[in-house]
Amino acid sequence: MGLLSGRVVITGGGRGIGRAIALGFAREGATIVISSRTGHELETVLATVVQEGGVPGHFVVADAMDIAVARRPVTEAIERFGRLDILVNNVGGSVGQTTDPFLADDSGFASTLVLCLTTAWWSATAALPAMRDAGWGRIINIGSGASKATGGTIGYTTAKHGLVGFTRQLAAETAQFGITVNCLCPGYTNTPRLSWDRVAKATNTTPAEAERQATSLSLQARVLEPEELVGMATLLAGDAGGGITGQVISVDGGYKV
Repeated sequence: MGLLSGRVVITGGGRGIGRAIALGFAREGATIVISSRTGHELETVLATVVQEGGVPGHFVVADAMDIAVARRPVTEAIERFGRLDILVNNVGGSVGQTTDPFLADDSGFASTLVLCLTTAWWSATAALPAMRDAGWGRIINIGSGASKATGGTIGYTTAKHGLVGFTRQLAAETAQFGITVNCLCPGYTNTPRLSWDRVAKATNTTPAEAERQATSLSLQARVLEPEELVGMATLLAGDAGGGITGQVISVDGGYKV
């Protein structure tokens, strides 16, 4: 019996941190329902689960930025499996052609807020009624080093700070129903989204210098692997984490301590 046996989990799971958490939860016995815009990546993750002897899951191709379909992974999970126990909100990134606040990219700023913050609201509000009815639920919002300090684009940092407030207030309003809500914050993590070329362009330096500067912000002077977040995510998702709610927890190698 795994730590999450019998639980049904929703997460973005095609690549990076979402993929690592999805596979980690499946190895603990959970049934995973994963979503992204790319079906091939999702099929590969579910095939890996089956190859490893896990519970066959389900995938939903959906654009988290489209309110008309953003809640579909949650509704399909409940329709297919009759329950939803754990929600991992791990959508994130920056939208727009410029990150310079002096150029006032209104569209990019607003879209980044939707991507990093509003999508968590859409998914959580779809999941909460089932969790309330069950008297048990776990919501894990994936934040960032920029949830507690500067370091991202202005839209990204604003949204990730907002995710902290969302986490705490939602925890306060759902605790009486046996639901916990926490924010898990990685620092620089080795995912497909991490491009030293892009960081270098944004900071007007070279890729090598961008990597050096980034790793120097960590006490461990390194970039973490996505799998290193799985242990804390599993604790927060399981029965053992029932006393942890409204918290902002970093797994980041000591980023900006």
